[in-house]
Amino acid sequence: MKNLIIASTSTLHGGAYLEYLLPTLKNHFGNCETILFIPFARPGGMSHDEYTERVAVAFSKINKKIIGLHTFENPIEAIKNADGIFTGGGNTFLLVSQLYEHKVMDVLSEVITTGTPYLGTSAGSNITGISMQTTNDMPIIYPPSFKTLSAIPFNLNPHYLDPDLQSKHMGETRETRIKEFHAFNTTPVLGLREGSWLEVKGEKIILKGELTARLFRQNQLPEEISPETDLQFLGK
Repeated sequence: MKNLIIASTSTLHGGAYLEYLLPTLKNHFGNCETILFIPFARPGGMSHDEYTERVAVAFSKINKKIIGLHTFENPIEAIKNADGIFTGGGNTFLLVSQLYEHKVMDVLSEVITTGTPYLGTSAGSNITGISMQTTNDMPIIYPPSFKTLSAIPFNLNPHYLDPDLQSKHMGETRETRIKEFHAFNTTPVLGLREGSWLEVKGEKIILKGELTARLFRQNQLPEEISPETDLQFLGK
């Protein structure tokens, strides 16, 4: 049975890394002694070791040990044997490229489907959808495919921002970019605002947090989704 926490962000403004999620994560990883961390997205270009240490400090607050996937000679076996898995944020193009390079995209999908507890934030959440095509990230590297884990039957746009009518910024809004995606693709897209996350238990996909999420579907008006809504209907 699938068991995922899919969060828009790792850090809320003014808070420590993962602080707002720790009570949820304590329960989510309750039966896990060690959590396998996938540091491939490298936010700000930090090293795998630096990123893993940052995560280890946060998880020490709930008495969980972190070990980086990059330290294993056989990453496929590491994922198969993991108690729990966390994929952190950063650049989604880099993350997906590395998952394919290390040949772990398929095995990661398999263990998630069979119940290994999984946490994704930002880029690590992007990969739980059908594809990474609705990321906000720059294409700093070219992955062999945009296809990702398909753990949920739609795509995500983490860090979703509503248009600011007072802003003088003339670039595209997130909503505009998602409309561009839907000119060529039918996959629904959920705009996940900061502080929101999805709790996936089996086939149920429940929106958590205090904010609504914005749902985009091809040739339909965007819709606000209330917290505690089950989004499994998007797969039907």
